[in-house]
Amino acid sequence: MSQAPQMPEAPGTDSGTESGWVADAPKANWVDRYAPVPTRPYLRLSRADRPIGTWLLLIPCLWALALAGGGGGFKTWDLWLALSCGVGAFLMRGAGCTWNDITDRDFDAQVTRTRSRPLPSGQVTVQQALVWMAVQAGFAAVILFSYNRLAILLGIASLALVAIYPFAKRFTWWPQVFLGLAFNWGALLAWAAHAGEVPPAAILLYLAGIAWTLYYDTIYAHQDREDDALIGVKSTARLFGTQSRAWLWGFFTLTLILFAAAVVLAHADAGRPLAFVVALGGVWAMGWHLGWQMARLDLDDPASCLAIFRSNRDAGLIPLPFLAVAAWLG
Repeated sequence: MSQAPQMPEAPGTDSGTESGWVADAPKANWVDRYAPVPTRPYLRLSRADRPIGTWLLLIPCLWALALAGGGGGFKTWDLWLALSCGVGAFLMRGAGCTWNDITDRDFDAQVTRTRSRPLPSGQVTVQQALVWMAVQAGFAAVILFSYNRLAILLGIASLALVAIYPFAKRFTWWPQVFLGLAFNWGALLAWAAHAGEVPPAAILLYLAGIAWTLYYDTIYAHQDREDDALIGVKSTARLFGTQSRAWLWGFFTLTLILFAAAVVLAHADAGRPLAFVVALGGVWAMGWHLGWQMARLDLDDPASCLAIFRSNRDAGLIPLPFLAVAAWLG
């Protein structure tokens, strides 16, 4: 791989200060504490200071690899797939967030939580952001082209969803659907990279991920519903209003039903009932965690919404050891 080009120091940054801190980033994150000062605006643009998005992009890929392994066991190649999906999730999440911030920079400047992001605050220019997006996408492409033909084609197709998503909030009350379509595409891609096909179980897993995204991103959107109403940005949080909790329970239930159906299909031909039971146990454990979230969620408290949103990393990771053990048993 060629080395990334040196990025010019962004306007508005001071190499000797902590200028540029983003309001909704976790306190004392590694970017603000340890990254070289000239790189910080670009890492913030990629949301490297808040890794939750990378986890939420990666987890459906890992689900797919674990479930696909249940049909015929794991292969040595799967270690590369798991590692490369992690790096690819980091890069494509960064490229996607950069594109999102380029398209949303005028909206972000009007929202309290986002006006300190690198573009609206002047830490980087649009031209610099475009170069940075291209660098990240280029490295991700190197990883993608190590996969089989079907996975490569799926990876290329995903770019249309990434391109459309930032504009969805302008024309639909359901932008979270477009986020779900893009963020869970890795379930199809990883399954294809493992097995060379996209069976019905993979499609059900993809749909389960979309339902899960509707759940957690509706919670996330409740942080901004007042600002969004003022500037005319649409979201499921605004659409559902006081009925949001009922809708969240619905997405919660749909996620578990679709996930369980994917498990059933993935293990249907294995003839190992213990593996089937273990895999379904992972779905149940995830459901328990989502129920724990709902019991603690206060949709009128932005801090609560953010904390519960972030806890979906744990919710998504919980099924993985169950799925992996089930694949080994099968």
